Amino acid sequence: MSRESVESISTPDKVESSIGLLKFRDGAPYPDTAEKLYDYLDHMRAVDSFLKGIQGASVHGLMKGARELGAKAANEVLIFDRLMNSESLFLTGNTSTIYTLAFLDLKRDGPTVLHSPPGVSGAFNDAWFRYVEDIGRSGPDKGRGGKYLVLPPDYKGNLPFGYFPVYPRSFRVWVFMRSPGEQPLEAAAQSVKDHLRIYPLSRKGTPPPMVFISASGKAFNTIHPNNYKFYKHLNEVIQYEWIGMLNPETRGLFASIGIEKGKAFSPDERMTKILTDAVAIGNGIARSIVWYPRTDKSLADIKIYPGTDSAWVMAFPGKNIFFNGPDGKTINSDARVSYFYPYTGVSPAMIALEPGKGSDYAIAFVDENKEPFDGAKKYKLHLPPEVPVNAFWAVNIYDSQTRSQLKTSQKFPSVSSQSKGIKQNSDGSYDIYFGPQAPKGFEHNWLETVPGKGFFVILRLYGPLGPWLEKTWRPGEVEPTDY
Repeated sequence: MSRESVESISTPDKVESSIGLLKFRDGAPYPDTAEKLYDYLDHMRAVDSFLKGIQGASVHGLMKGARELGAKAANEVLIFDRLMNSESLFLTGNTSTIYTLAFLDLKRDGPTVLHSPPGVSGAFNDAWFRYVEDIGRSGPDKGRGGKYLVLPPDYKGNLPFGYFPVYPRSFRVWVFMRSPGEQPLEAAAQSVKDHLRIYPLSRKGTPPPMVFISASGKAFNTIHPNNYKFYKHLNEVIQYEWIGMLNPETRGLFASIGIEKGKAFSPDERMTKILTDAVAIGNGIARSIVWYPRTDKSLADIKIYPGTDSAWVMAFPGKNIFFNGPDGKTINSDARVSYFYPYTGVSPAMIALEPGKGSDYAIAFVDENKEPFDGAKKYKLHLPPEVPVNAFWAVNIYDSQTRSQLKTSQKFPSVSSQSKGIKQNSDGSYDIYFGPQAPKGFEHNWLETVPGKGFFVILRLYGPLGPWLEKTWRPGEVEPTDY
């Protein structure tokens, strides 16, 4: 056997590493080295559990927030009948369309019926924030309204006739619907109230009356914690949900840090200290992925204008809602984090591929100089003439801490093609301004910022047309300015 071969498989008695000196006796670790390495192993697994658990924790947060307002049964739904404003902690919610949110529990209710209203767009997402089925314009009811039957993941019975079946891989299901933004608010909200019906199939003959809870202007939280409590939050999901919701390896990862179905989560002092540090690092990693994606590596397809220095990125990297590779068998972990940390809701309708259909989004987390936005400074966004939309466009700003609407004196932090008093330039273009004070004469083109607080920008396009999809029409960068 060659000396090189022996050395390649041998462990020196002393190894300098990033976690300190590791000591061995002819390959056998000393007890203090083994203890140090186990701390590091648990730390790595805890960070990985945070990054892999964000999507489940996020749905759980949405459901806990809904319960705060009284939406506990399937027939009790939230409706932002006067739109969502900055009072609510809700990841990147819009200010332009009516949201209706339903929360199904198939473990409690069994197969559940949902009569969808006509004209809405939305989807069923499972408790791990995976896309299950569309509702409305992109769904099997084609926007005419229809009856959906949501089946538990362990359902063994026959399928009744007359329903669109929905097959989640979890007991709990989050349902989101958006009403058309171009429709009058009162009419859109009334249509939902007149047509939406949700009830257990077992109560088909005597369905409970619908309860619509107005969430507009309500201060409530739907966002998962980013401290040690995150792991308790994640444990609640694992304890309640169907064991087949996750693959064995992910379940094993969570079990390795003490989160295992059917067992109490009770970390000792050592493990609590590790988890507390790990969630701080995991949260920092998630924010780094979002604000500064590695466009030369894992997130090469997140840029809207690849090959340029543009800061505009897309919500779903590569417009891929499944975060998998070309063969469908690999998962891009960074792409998944880049979506679920700042956003909610998964549907193919959110990645417009056909002109005039669905919606699309351009997000700027940094300015044209790749610097995070500073609420004390002033910025400008130029939208060239003829913004290519079939419906309307909107520019929103969000708090960089909460990823929710930035709370200022403007209850609805948005400027859109529907805004009253918005000014166009002589060539038909628009300039949108961001800063603590409004530019004189352009108050309706301005979004207020807060000194000492960061923010980011989303340009929404509803019914984007060919020039957007073909990238022949392109927004300017968000650039520092003195007005």
